[in-house]
Amino acid sequence: MKSVEIYKQKLTNKNYSKRTIETYVCYLEKFLQEIKKNPYHITTKEIENYLLNKNYSSISVQNQVIGSLKLFAKYILGKKEVHLNKIERPKREKKLPRIIDAELLAERISMVKNLKHKAILTLGLSCGLRISEVINLKWLDLDKKRNVLNVINGKGKKDRITFLNNNLIELLTEYWLEYRSEEYVFNGQFKNQYSATSIQRLVKKYIHPTASFHLLRHSFATYALDNGTGIGALADIMGHNSIKTTEIYYHTSLKAVQNLKQVI
Repeated sequence: MKSVEIYKQKLTNKNYSKRTIETYVCYLEKFLQEIKKNPYHITTKEIENYLLNKNYSSISVQNQVIGSLKLFAKYILGKKEVHLNKIERPKREKKLPRIIDAELLAERISMVKNLKHKAILTLGLSCGLRISEVINLKWLDLDKKRNVLNVINGKGKKDRITFLNNNLIELLTEYWLEYRSEEYVFNGQFKNQYSATSIQRLVKKYIHPTASFHLLRHSFATYALDNGTGIGALADIMGHNSIKTTEIYYHTSLKAVQNLKQVI
């Protein structure tokens, strides 16, 4: 469908992430299938009615559908000043990140025998990487002499650096000697890159059946705060656009709780 392809290209040109583009296109296609009308003849009133009457499985999904169709109105219908006034993005519930004690996680990961699996999990806990950043990690991104890991084109197309400790360097060297991967650090069984699904399976296998890879990132951030890393420095390491995103980890920090006890 021509309008969908134009929409997709617009999002690509605006540097939306691949995952966001796929999600937004999916919800746009569902909308067009339901409304059964020439996309260029759809009115903002019809979009508004659709959004108001739709049943959503979660607040996250609702926000994604609203975002998708607002951009459709802007880029395809040409409504540059469109205001879907009745459609407000609902606020997400303010839940604290789920964490597990970093030392307990490190102990569990140390027991993993498979070097590839062990290296992937260690990167999540030691560097606070997102799952997509592990998948896209290349050997050229590792600066062993400076103990630096370069995250290239992270979330929001941002580059950043994080610390690469000596134990992790030794583990990655040992891993390379066994697997000899070339461009990407972690190859899949049939592809150049490991898959997100496979990585999530590792977490469920070695950490906990209900855990996800992001748990390692959360635990890394909390551990960093507990051990004296400043909130501003941590925001840079985590690749957060706003320090407010990083501040949520302060609520899971043992150091913050202990300081509160001392004041009382």
